[in-house]
This record gives sequence, structure tokens and C-alpha cells, in this order.
Amino acid sequence: MTRNIAIILAGGKGVRLDSRRPKQLLKIAGKKVIEHTLEVFESHPEIHEIAIVSNPEHVGDIEEVARANSFSKLKKILNGGAERYHSSLSAIQSYVDQDVNLIFHDAVRPLVNHRIISDCIQALITYSAVDVAIKTTDTIIQVQEALVEAIPNRDLLYNGQTPQAFRIQTIKAAYDLALKDPAFKATDDCGVVKKYMPGEKIYVVKGEQFNMKLTYKEDVFLIDKLFQLKSSSDNGMPLSAEIKAMLKDKVLVVFGGSYGIGKDIHDLCKSSGTLVYSFSRSNNVDVSAQEQVTAALQQVFAREGRIDFVVNTAAVLDKQSLANMSYEDIVRSININYLGSVIVAKESFKYLQATKGALLLYTSSSYTRGRSLYSIYSSTKAAIVNLVQALSEEWADVRINCINPERTKTPMRIKNFGNEPEHSLLKSEIVAIASINTLFSDRSGQVVDVKL
Repeated sequence: MTRNIAIILAGGKGVRLDSRRPKQLLKIAGKKVIEHTLEVFESHPEIHEIAIVSNPEHVGDIEEVARANSFSKLKKILNGGAERYHSSLSAIQSYVDQDVNLIFHDAVRPLVNHRIISDCIQALITYSAVDVAIKTTDTIIQVQEALVEAIPNRDLLYNGQTPQAFRIQTIKAAYDLALKDPAFKATDDCGVVKKYMPGEKIYVVKGEQFNMKLTYKEDVFLIDKLFQLKSSSDNGMPLSAEIKAMLKDKVLVVFGGSYGIGKDIHDLCKSSGTLVYSFSRSNNVDVSAQEQVTAALQQVFAREGRIDFVVNTAAVLDKQSLANMSYEDIVRSININYLGSVIVAKESFKYLQATKGALLLYTSSSYTRGRSLYSIYSSTKAAIVNLVQALSEEWADVRINCINPERTKTPMRIKNFGNEPEHSLLKSEIVAIASINTLFSDRSGQVVDVKL
């Protein structure tokens, strides 16, 4: 079987960024850039092995990254060279006698996703060389001595990205020919194949606008914001037999479990043999009251001796302008929607740390931008996302994520919007299924979108 090897190119010095440290070692969203990149390839099921090609001056730094993380697929740290193509050659020579595909990716493109990687691997079944690109949106002009010489047809132009993927025999043959050329000058690996093996077709996989490269100072801010908005998705497919089996005898605490999404999570898990405990204001547990949350968790632990999962769906929505809201309603909304999540997180931590468990909170699509009549609700939901992302960096042994459902038919929504067409709303059970799937996932710090 042909193995897929991810080659992470980390030879940059950060000259254009004007940084003392190379770009791949800068911290963004709580981790070094290269750590974000490695996590994507480490978690991809079709990547068999990872090799990093480093600037020789920073091999020690890369080794420290490897020691600090559990990257089981990372097998090699190779020395690069003065030019980018030296790094590619280093990887090719390291795997030259093996039946492998080489998937070259810039360490400083940390927002690459599984879909792009999968498409590259799939394309290598048919083609020997694969590029990734997005359609150019700006008009491109060809300039010489400050004068426009030509304006190429924009419909034919694309912006190149990485990964670039190759069957090893193809990329090796291209470089063998290139190195015999005294005038050889490489820009990227696909360029080498195109110039020296003109008969070889290079397939183009569709990239993503957010798969940007960290190059300039401004990019640090943009990439950090993109990480803040980064989400994964779950369409709420029925619970698999595997998940149902894993639910058996687990201990789950649901806050806000008397109706809506929380009630569906309670019922689905209980039917699979989970030991479920549900708390809400209807049984005198208010998530904004620390002593009540503490007592509820202590009660469960005293009975079961463990807590594997905690879910907090408790929320209120006051759909009105800030000017018309009473301070009593404002404080109540902030306390339940945000402070309640903080309290549940803080009080749950010691129990979940002991079991390496998971905590699940809930946001709303309004977290990305405040909307009229939702000022308090939207701002608390944005705070939930920031809380989840921050705690995922603080907590090594507890997974924490938040669910971001589209419009969902719940009693809270009906109270604020009245009757709406059934086809325009998610069923709360679909969100509950996505929530349970997320409890068992390896991800942490993620916003999980659930859509119609």
C-alpha cells in the first residue's frame, strides 16, 4: 500500500515578517504556528507519517515542539537548506526508496483543513502531481518599469496554496532533470514538474480563502481572528452503534436538562445505558448560583464516584433593545448565559480531569456579530466562545467545546418567535445527537456548527 507522508516545510527565517523568531515558531491562538499545522495532519486518518524539514539553526526548537506534544505520526526532523527547493530535496532523498506519496505543506499555513488534504490524496490516485489553488478575485497586471505591459485574463488565473502532492517517482524525476540545468531556479515544487516534465498533468484541488500563509505582520492578526472563528461541523447523523456502546455506564451531568436540547441529550443517553443526572431551575439548581452547582456535582460524585461528561444548555433569551431592558433582566441574562457557564466549567474541572472527560457549552450564530435586539444575548454567546477557546489551552486533560446550532425549535425560541415553519428550524434532537458525538471526539476548543 502506498503511504501518504506529510512533509512540513519549516525552513523560513521570518525575514519579511521582520521577526527575531521564524514565523513557524510564533504563537497564535495559544500555540506555535507549526503546532497548529501539525495537529491537522496528525489527526487526518489518511496521513501515515509526518516529517518536518527545518532550518538547521532551529532544529533544536522543532525538537522541543515534538517533545512537548504527542504527535505519534511525526517520525523525522530533517535539515533544509538555503533555498526552498533544498528542503524539498531533503524530503525526497529521505524517502527515495519507498512507495510513498509526498504531500508538501508550508508550516506557516496553519488553517489548512482535512477536506483539502483528502482531495489531494484522492487526486493522486489518478494524477502524479497535485496543486492547491483558489480563483483570483483581483485584476492582475503585468508591470515593467512602472508601466502596465499586459492585463492577463482573470478567468484563467488562480492563487497557489499548499499542500502540493506528488507520487515520489514523479517529483524525484523532475528534480533530477532540474539539477542538471545550470540556470535552474525553483519557485515551488509544481513549478519544477511543470518546467522539466511538461507532459505531466498537474491536477488542481480547490483551496480555501482562509488557508492563508503567514508572511507579513498583518497576517498574524488575521490568522488569529480566523482561529477565533474556526469551526467544525456535525449534521447530527444518528448515533452510531460504537457511540451507543461507549455511552453505556458513563456518568453524565446535564445542566438545563428539563426541556429542549438538554432534555433530548438526557433521554438519548439514558436510553443507551448512561447514568444521567439532570439539573435545572425546575429542581432548584440555578447555574448562576455557585453553591447550587457545587452541591449538584458533589451529589452525583458521592453516588457514582466519577463524572465523565458535563453539559450546560441553560440559557435565557430576552429579545429586546438594551434601552428597554431592566437592569434586573440584564443581570439575569448575563448571570445565566455567561456566569453560569463559568461556574459550571470551574466546578466541573476537578471531576473531569480525573476521568479525562469532556465539557460542552453552547453558543449561538449571533456570536460572530452583535445584532439589534440581541445585544446582551449575542455578547454573552461571544464570551462563551472565548471562554471555550481559552480553557482548551489551559486544560490538558479535559476536552471542552461549544455547540453552535442554527435556529432550533425549543421552548425558548417559541417563546420569543412564536410559531415558525417546521422546515426552517432544526429539531432539538438533531442538536442533541451532534452534542453527544462531540463529547466523544478528540477535538477541544472548537465551535461545532450544527446546520439544517
